[in-house]
Amino acid sequence: MRAALVGLALTFAPLTVSAQTAPATDRPAVLVADQVFITRDKVLVAQGNVEAFRGETRLRATAIRYDQATGALSIEGPIVLSEGESTTILADAASLDAGLQSGLLRGARMILEQQLQLAAVQINQVEGRYSQLYKAAVTSCKVCEDGEAPLWQIRAKRVVHDQLAQQLYFDEAQFRIKNVPIFYLPRLRLPDPTLDRATGFLAPSIRSTSQLGVGLKLPYFIKLGDHRDLTLTPYLSPDTRTMEFRYRQAFVSGRIDFDGAITRDDEEPGETRGYLFGNGTFNLRRDYKLYFDIETTSDRSYLNDYGYSDKDRLTNELTVSRARRDDYTRASLLNYRSLRDDDVNAELPTLVLDGEHQRRYFPTRLGGELRLSLEAHTHRRGSDVSAGGLGRDVSRLNGEATWLRRLTFSNGLVSDLHAGANFGLFNIAQDAGFEPRHGDLVPEVAVALRYPMQRRETGGAVQQIEPLVQFGWTGGDRLDIPNEESTLVEYDEGNLLSLSRFPRPDRRERGAVAAFGVNWARIDPNGLDASFSFGQVIRADADDDFSFSSGLQGTYSDFLLAGQVRSDNGLALIGRGLVDDDFEVAKAELRGVWNFKRGQIASSYVWLQEDAAEDRDEDVSEITFDGSFSINSQWQASADWRFDLADERAATAGLGLSYNNECVQVDLSVSRSYSSSTSVEPSTDFGFNIGLRGFAANTGTERYVRSCGK
Repeated sequence: MRAALVGLALTFAPLTVSAQTAPATDRPAVLVADQVFITRDKVLVAQGNVEAFRGETRLRATAIRYDQATGALSIEGPIVLSEGESTTILADAASLDAGLQSGLLRGARMILEQQLQLAAVQINQVEGRYSQLYKAAVTSCKVCEDGEAPLWQIRAKRVVHDQLAQQLYFDEAQFRIKNVPIFYLPRLRLPDPTLDRATGFLAPSIRSTSQLGVGLKLPYFIKLGDHRDLTLTPYLSPDTRTMEFRYRQAFVSGRIDFDGAITRDDEEPGETRGYLFGNGTFNLRRDYKLYFDIETTSDRSYLNDYGYSDKDRLTNELTVSRARRDDYTRASLLNYRSLRDDDVNAELPTLVLDGEHQRRYFPTRLGGELRLSLEAHTHRRGSDVSAGGLGRDVSRLNGEATWLRRLTFSNGLVSDLHAGANFGLFNIAQDAGFEPRHGDLVPEVAVALRYPMQRRETGGAVQQIEPLVQFGWTGGDRLDIPNEESTLVEYDEGNLLSLSRFPRPDRRERGAVAAFGVNWARIDPNGLDASFSFGQVIRADADDDFSFSSGLQGTYSDFLLAGQVRSDNGLALIGRGLVDDDFEVAKAELRGVWNFKRGQIASSYVWLQEDAAEDRDEDVSEITFDGSFSINSQWQASADWRFDLADERAATAGLGLSYNNECVQVDLSVSRSYSSSTSVEPSTDFGFNIGLRGFAANTGTERYVRSCGK
């Protein structure tokens, strides 16, 4: 009896995808039923709430009959056969042959990865690997018992499921929407949901633009191995013939990713257009990392015409770096190319070599922290003109040694001490207006005082206020060298106490300087959090290299104002600005975000005053808006808008609408670019994409399930 029970339970393996794994005899099995007996003909019968278990395989049925002499097995339904969470088979009745590798299931339905349903009049199990479904209907939509047709389905005369190859093969396939035939294919192959990557077509998309007309994109995915793949996407419209491609490869120590396209179109007749973007990262020996980035295009307007990128400057980079607890090393080779109409690349520093090394020590006798840094930089222009800086080439070597120490006194006063020196060596070439070689050695000292105070309110909120002041001095005089790298200066709460607010070491603030300010914050664990910062910089002598809009011109800087407010209902406001004595604003920005249960709304405002020193011939005043909203569990809407208040015109606008449920994803979008560039024309872009769920690996935990009506 025991041998017969074990043999019976072990026969269920051929019905599932695990039939070709470890032998069934190596696995324990359990059979449970209300009644188990053997007839005179040596037929074992289990009936009444029959359940059998073997590993992850589980069978539930009304009754099972096992003929020990022939090995024949018959099962009475309703039958539920499952292999973990990947495969479930429902059937009215089933039978297996003596080889236990082939069988027949009648009135059966197969469910793969809880996504794809395959219903058939009968399913033949062949050699423990193939499942043949006759008169089959396949869908990933929820099927209701009221007889209503699913949103979409594929009807076929026969469907073969190859469990080993994880593929579905359709004979005489007919795609239907709500039971209405849409198109017919004599043969069709699709991956089953358990397959992560397979060669074949991906979901097509439709793109319509005012420049290129209505076009179709049909991507074809090619699996080149377990760690690399290639996607080719023909893009055809009345005005363009484009082949897009994407290549990806993973290595043991890194990865690479390339995107590009090759085009022949009516925008540039007779010309071959295209672009190539690529990047990669690799882990090298001794904790070093290699990173590269490639960006190139055939002409200035190509990326915008085809919607591949909105960049107006392309960067090619090769960087080797290493970051450890107390030291950092980096070496970079960069090449820039501007796509702006008024830029001449030969007159721009397009080739850059950059390297740096930083290290810190903690001397026990002196206390505090000692930082040492060394930075090398060179940039080259393609022009040979030596007048007016049109062909100027610059190289420099900078080093710095800084000692830092913080002291906290018993009364709560905090003091930060700073002492150090830095040197700079510069070489100017291709510019007759400057001497070729320059150098200096500059000492610097500073002391900052803070007095943080805190008050706890009755409701649990905490208020903190911290007045601060710093006195500093930097020696030496500025070298007579061109300002190549520090043309744009940002003055904010992050560098209020810096001895130099220039972004690069080709410029440094000199002489005596003082800074003062106050930080305030209120933190309420049950309500509103708020913070505010105020500051100003005072120097003995004005620095002429600061632009007007930097807020640092003259001996007294503009007042720095910055703050943020966050509430527990998802509302956040962040803003900062520079205001002078006459309450004239040089710079201002404000960003607001509201996250609520069904979506998000965000908006920002930027104001920059006209400043020729920063290459800005007119005021910049822009407002942007973006948001998303879940209409219900299936419908989501999104929108974005950017408006130029100075020119009183819209810059960009876009709308999106998507529908998601358990079996389909539909995306519609429209965007408008109002560019005034001579190389980029205004255009309108329409996008339409449909994806059928169930024929790809499950990539998320979200579930969009429709409910059946009454």
